[in-house]
Amino acid sequence: MSTMDASEGPRESVEDAQEDKIISTGDNKHVSRKNSATCSGSSGGEIKSCAVVKYCAAPSSSTYALLQEKTDLKLPPANWLRENPQLGTAGTTVLGSSSKGKPFSSFGMAYDFIDCIGDDVDVVSDSENIKKLLKIPYSKSHVSMAVHRVGRTLLLDELDMQELFMRSSQTGDWTWLKDFYQRLMDQKWQRKKKSKEHWYQKAILSKFLYYSINGDCGAEPVADNLIDDDECGAQDFGSSWPTTFTSSDEEQSAACKQEHVPMDNKFALGQVTSAPQEQNLLALFNEGENSQGLRNDFVRNIMWTFEDIHMLVGSNMPIFGGGRYPAVSLKLRDNNKPINILTGIDYWLDNLMCNVPELVMCFHVNGIVQKYEMIKTEDIPHLENSTFSTRVVKDIAQNILSFLKSNCTKEGHTYWLFKASGSDIVKLYDLTTLCEEAEEEKSHNPFTLPVAVLLYKVACNLMLKARENRKHYGTIRTLLLNCVKLLDQDRHPQIIASAHYMLSELFQLDEPQEDDDDGGESFRACGSEDSYSNDDREEDDEDLEEEESDDSSSESNSRTQDDSKAVAVIRSVGELSVPEKYKSTQLIRPGCAFPISQDKEERCRHVLNYVLKGLKAVDGSIKKESDLPAVDPNTPIPLKYEDGSSGRSCATEKGISPLFEKGPLQTDQKHPTRSGMIPGTWQHQMKLQLFLKASKAYYVLSDAATNLSKYGRALRYIKLSLQSYDAYCFIGGALQPHVLLFHCHCLSLCGDIQLMLAQNSNNRAAYQEEYSYQTKEDQEILHSLHRESSCQAFNMATDLAMDPEYQLFVSSKCYEAAYELLVSHALKEEAADQLAQVLKRLGNIRNEMGVYYMNQAAAMQTEQVKTSVSVAEQEVWKKSFAFFEKGMKDFEAIGDSTNKALLLCNTGKLMRICAQAHSSLSADDSRGEFSPEEALYYHKAIDYYLRAMRSLSCRENHQPVWDSVNWELSTTYFTLATLLQDYAPLSRKAPEQIEREVTEAMMKSLKYCDLHTESARQPLYQYRAATIHHRLASMYHSCFRNQVGDERLRKHHRSLAELHYSKAVYLFLSLKDAPCELLRALLERVAFAEFTMAAQNSSTAKQKSLAAALEIIAETRCAFQIIHKELLEEQKERSSADLPGPPGCPASGLNLQEVTKLTALFESRFSDLLLQLIKLMTKTKRKPSKKDEELLQSYKNIYSKLLRCDKNTPLLARVYLYTELLQQLTHNTDDDMIS
Repeated sequence: MSTMDASEGPRESVEDAQEDKIISTGDNKHVSRKNSATCSGSSGGEIKSCAVVKYCAAPSSSTYALLQEKTDLKLPPANWLRENPQLGTAGTTVLGSSSKGKPFSSFGMAYDFIDCIGDDVDVVSDSENIKKLLKIPYSKSHVSMAVHRVGRTLLLDELDMQELFMRSSQTGDWTWLKDFYQRLMDQKWQRKKKSKEHWYQKAILSKFLYYSINGDCGAEPVADNLIDDDECGAQDFGSSWPTTFTSSDEEQSAACKQEHVPMDNKFALGQVTSAPQEQNLLALFNEGENSQGLRNDFVRNIMWTFEDIHMLVGSNMPIFGGGRYPAVSLKLRDNNKPINILTGIDYWLDNLMCNVPELVMCFHVNGIVQKYEMIKTEDIPHLENSTFSTRVVKDIAQNILSFLKSNCTKEGHTYWLFKASGSDIVKLYDLTTLCEEAEEEKSHNPFTLPVAVLLYKVACNLMLKARENRKHYGTIRTLLLNCVKLLDQDRHPQIIASAHYMLSELFQLDEPQEDDDDGGESFRACGSEDSYSNDDREEDDEDLEEEESDDSSSESNSRTQDDSKAVAVIRSVGELSVPEKYKSTQLIRPGCAFPISQDKEERCRHVLNYVLKGLKAVDGSIKKESDLPAVDPNTPIPLKYEDGSSGRSCATEKGISPLFEKGPLQTDQKHPTRSGMIPGTWQHQMKLQLFLKASKAYYVLSDAATNLSKYGRALRYIKLSLQSYDAYCFIGGALQPHVLLFHCHCLSLCGDIQLMLAQNSNNRAAYQEEYSYQTKEDQEILHSLHRESSCQAFNMATDLAMDPEYQLFVSSKCYEAAYELLVSHALKEEAADQLAQVLKRLGNIRNEMGVYYMNQAAAMQTEQVKTSVSVAEQEVWKKSFAFFEKGMKDFEAIGDSTNKALLLCNTGKLMRICAQAHSSLSADDSRGEFSPEEALYYHKAIDYYLRAMRSLSCRENHQPVWDSVNWELSTTYFTLATLLQDYAPLSRKAPEQIEREVTEAMMKSLKYCDLHTESARQPLYQYRAATIHHRLASMYHSCFRNQVGDERLRKHHRSLAELHYSKAVYLFLSLKDAPCELLRALLERVAFAEFTMAAQNSSTAKQKSLAAALEIIAETRCAFQIIHKELLEEQKERSSADLPGPPGCPASGLNLQEVTKLTALFESRFSDLLLQLIKLMTKTKRKPSKKDEELLQSYKNIYSKLLRCDKNTPLLARVYLYTELLQQLTHNTDDDMIS
């Protein structure tokens, strides 16, 4: 500490002050300069303190003027109480002359630095309140403060009971608190008056500060009546004492400061205006001095970190500096009064908060200046008569903060921290709870609205951050729910509506579900909505409470009945000095992680609940003389359905097409809406957002129901979504691109639902029940929608029809409407991905409609036999073909070759149906010749199939589609060849031409028979290939029989017949499930051999031919073995089931009639061949060898057994006999070949 006379200049110690601790700020500018200091306590420990000036309204620091010794401070300087440019635009507040705290000063700071509230800061308060709290153990004076909680932040404000009760006597509020306070103090309340000495000290301090600013000013006389008596003196000094100037400069300063606030007051797409601005909330508070309580009038806002406590502090302490004195604080002291601990702590905390390294004290005696002393901040705790431990002050701060955080647990509640004058007991009351318990009707809390607005502002600020980090969602939800609880919907509808909209925004409906470990927890798992306490206390906490209870039981003074209403009590202020006496026993927002339900419907229901509450708030604020007639929310609004028929399609198309092409009509925004709402107001903007949010929620519900195949429910939800969108369009102006894009999604989903309803027509009763159901919440939202619009624009698209054709038609129109929007100028550059999806849906629905009409055409052919094609059939063909053509263009536009190939394949099927319709009938109703129209349509079908193959280019691109097209193409060629062969147009074409065409078609069909690729169709391909070879062999066999004259051609036909017979037999043998076909082919081959033998003259040649024919007969053993096996299995099944039936009942998959016919033919040919061969071998002139004799004898035995076979023998027995005889014949033939 250094001492200097008033007449001397500054000493060297002042020159050595550290310049890096200077706080230098410009006028009306934000400062975020960090200064730190480490102070030594009396115990040798170090206290960590760091200050960051967030804002400063003072001018650049200037040097103070050293007053001459013997200067009389009772005489006013010339500049006293006059505005001085050196003071800056903030006026005398810069000098700290206005020490009286304002009831909402912490709220003013919180509004300006909203980013800090909730998580980063522990305490927001006036520096005077901080000092008063930290001096509680040393002071006997009373303490009365209001405490509010926002997140982990506590807002502390002085609660002047005298002023509060004086105002309550006029308004009638808080009378219950006045009575409670009087019982608490055990005395009648009366306003205390300031003493004459108090005003005297104020006056000389003011004059001293003005002298220090401008020491050259001469003294001017002061009115003698300035300090005449108590009443007059108090009044005059109070009025003449410097107060905050309200000049235009100050307003500009405040505006400048407000511009630097990082909080954006607008939320929800920039259309929900700030509630305080819109409703002029400041005007709702008390008039007079407290009307500016929500303004941040502090000269400096400082972020002060004291040990581990982060505080946002407002300070008006004057700081001087410049030149040799970087930064000092200036104090005036009475030399006759020693500095006590309270004054020392006061000075020390002032310098720590503002990071001022030195203190200059001016001593006076009866207002006469004596001397100056300069003291370093770290030396203040060691001054004589004012020694204190900085570690104890730190412990006091930590204990008070822990005490408040442990007990001030509810957001939105006003807590009262009270210590009576001269008492050692500190009590904490929950005024909000006491107010609710009061029986008076008029029990308003003046802090309610500021707290609610602060909660709202913090939530808005966090909402902007939440888009990047979802960890804030739980905090935002708690803030908004508590905000809504505090407000009256009739008085503050905008904040309530905006809060509910933000609550609905917390549920991100368009995000994929996350697999969180606690994702399924309910909202109840988050604890109380407004409480921060942990209900499940740890055992240590319970022990702590028991110890405190035991300590309190030793108190001699018993607690009164009113004391029992305290939330918490500090029994003795001495406890605050004990390190870690009080610990925070609660978790900051326990379980506040935002609960994400995995159930989409649950999330959407939460959204709709908040939307409904927001709409109610908006509707309640709209005043109109003639509102809509009252409706009963319990009466459901019917969602009618219509029975559709194909005959109404044309009329419906005329009504529905203009709707989708033009979209909902836009209203004139210059006139009020149906409900009396004026466009441009906050109600208008809020309803737009709420309508759109409701539409999105219903859309998600509809999509979820679609995924669950609940198509009736899905159609109901998409109807509500489009009704919400209709109301949005009706009150809105030009639609934004993102809204139009969302509308495209709705139309696409509506089209999907109508398509699924058409495809699942068997479950219409259940769908109708789902569609008709409606919740009370949906009814109320619909009533709100009807206040603005009739909501009828999309009824035709969302009605539940009973006609599949109409449903397909509506689905198509929905997709077309979505496509028209996407290719419009507004979305042309923004929705490329969505356009591809809609085009794919368009192609799909057109394929579905084409297939629908194609099936209708096929059904017409089976209804009745017709001799000609009707006009109705041709119209159905045209419709089907037109839809297929449009669908192909849609898929071409997005380069989808696979789906294009499918539509080409379906078009080929349509051509085949057309060909079948043109089949001619003869006079006896039998099938006529193959007509030219049939040939034309079959060739068109082939052309479409070939185009489909070219579209796919190769099998690897899409194997299932390639295989399907390949099969259909092979089938078409085979059908064409079969019809040409079976119903040859001999009246129009020569047999040779028909033979060529049949051969060409059969070979092309064979070309597309994929015999090598393993697939489900491989057996079918093998059977078809075997059938093709069999048919070709039969055709060449017939040509060989009928050909006369041209031997070369006959030989060619003979060789081709033998070739195809052999291939057909080989393929039928490989199938092992076509015994009849194999038997028929072998028998035809035997007949072919017999016909060839007929032209032979040599007995030797005939014998060889007969032997070859018997070898072919022997190959039928495989066919008879299969037939026998199937007959035997069928007999076993019938006997095990004890089913009655005649013997020889046809087995599954086996045609008994055909088997019987083939066996008879086989027996005839077999016996005839044996007879002819036996005759030739018997008549031969060559002496037979021993082998020939044995072979002849074998043939005779076989022939004998055949002759002895009874015709009435069961089929199973005969087949078994044939198998045995063929086995014997095969053995003999093999022996003969070996020899």
